[in-house]
Amino acid sequence: MLSFLLLLATTLATDFNANAVRAHVKFLSSDLLEGRGPGTRGDALATGYIAAQFESYGLETTLQKVSLLGITTDESKTEVAFTKDGKALGAPLKYRDQFAGGDQTQGTESPLDSEVVFVGHGVVAPEYRWDDYKGLDTRGKTLVMLVDDPPASASEPDLFKGRARTYYGRWTYKFETGTAKNAQAVILVHTSDAAGYGWQVVRNSWSGEQAYVRKPAGEHGLSLAAWITEPVAQELFRASGHDLAALTKAAASRDFKPVPLGIRLKGHIGSTIRAFDTANVVAKLEGSDAKLKNEAVLYSAHHDHLGIGSPDPADPGDAIYNGALDNASGVATLLELARVWSSTTPRPKRSIYFAAVAAEEQGLLGSRYLAAHPPIPAENIALGINLDELYFFGDVQSVVMLGVERTTFFPTAQAVTKELGLTIMPDQAPEQGSYYRSDHFSFGKVGVPAFTIKQVAGSDAQRAFFKDFKDKRYHQPNDEFDPSWNFASVSQIARLAFRLGEEAANAAQPSSWLPGDEFARKK
Repeated sequence: MLSFLLLLATTLATDFNANAVRAHVKFLSSDLLEGRGPGTRGDALATGYIAAQFESYGLETTLQKVSLLGITTDESKTEVAFTKDGKALGAPLKYRDQFAGGDQTQGTESPLDSEVVFVGHGVVAPEYRWDDYKGLDTRGKTLVMLVDDPPASASEPDLFKGRARTYYGRWTYKFETGTAKNAQAVILVHTSDAAGYGWQVVRNSWSGEQAYVRKPAGEHGLSLAAWITEPVAQELFRASGHDLAALTKAAASRDFKPVPLGIRLKGHIGSTIRAFDTANVVAKLEGSDAKLKNEAVLYSAHHDHLGIGSPDPADPGDAIYNGALDNASGVATLLELARVWSSTTPRPKRSIYFAAVAAEEQGLLGSRYLAAHPPIPAENIALGINLDELYFFGDVQSVVMLGVERTTFFPTAQAVTKELGLTIMPDQAPEQGSYYRSDHFSFGKVGVPAFTIKQVAGSDAQRAFFKDFKDKRYHQPNDEFDPSWNFASVSQIARLAFRLGEEAANAAQPSSWLPGDEFARKK
């Protein structure tokens, strides 16, 4: 139990200013910043603004350069089609409308000519005795696969963690595995249920510039990493003499074997390539303990979004993906946390780092770089708290902390939320694999116990807000600042993040993943 004096100090220190958060969100999501696409003018304005704010709080601030390649599919030099017996199955696929994706070889042009094989979920998981490839020679082939985990069953309700999605169900795993197996192309079959979002999200996320870390010379890359719509997939399977629904059902079994479709992928991909730099903005508040100041708590939020892309069909005049909730909201809250921490006395025993990371929308590239090049050794980071896509819909009673239950910090998190009149709820959509979709995942992979805080919609109005965002704003141009937003929950979430960090920063022992967890450090 906190002493009266410590409770008083905490109350005074955590006087969070919702108007400051509102102002940060309004600026960072303004048209002036052009959607904060990595390596653009808007990206530079965002990183400069964030750094200036950190410096104004008296924090030691650095820009960690992240060098990337931006690859944009050149529609005029791209043609993708399926053929059977040398004849095209209809017209070439329409970019954005029927397929989205691009070339990962990091070259300007790649020919396509390969046998198409359906590989179920495209999963190799020895711990579940699962192998969708079963000795298939994948070199140079086009692998078509489903976007999710193999499903659990009545006899194995915990297979692939049951309803929860594992990393095996993420598109990143699918493309990584196809690359490692030297496939020419990997094509994912989109359904809204499997992906967790509609085709418009794929269209908007995958039809603009994609950023990548430069490959070493000679390293293999996919000539096409793409998604196709469900109707295109149904027609592809029908032309091969198969049924998509029937093969999807067959793929739910360990006995599934790859199915050659008797079809070839033909065409070519043209790309424009741009080398550029973006940056992680990292600020430090040094701890007060002579020994523990060499350890730290890390707060993070990604500052990028999708930049300027294809216009919204519902509003052809708007092509700026402002990213107000995703993720100006998290960065604004991160800045307010930094301001409060900078004026808190006494200072925490461990140091506090604040990281506004780059290129999250491109595959967590900024946080991945920071995790590989941390300001202190990763094993000295006691806790990671990430802020991504916060909702300005008023006070809440419950929160989700994605992954916290898998750490030794969980009892402390429960005590802190109870102290603040909140309840920790389990992941509200575990089938979407949210743990693997935000920057805490990058830190988790290097052993840092890390999680993201999310609000839980409690009222009908809040649920309507959430549904409207997911259906009409997520990764779309109209994720824009709304002056009618209720910022009341800003203080709740910021105070919660502060108290969690305070407990971790002053704890006698650092937190860790529970023994046996996939991220637990090997002894």
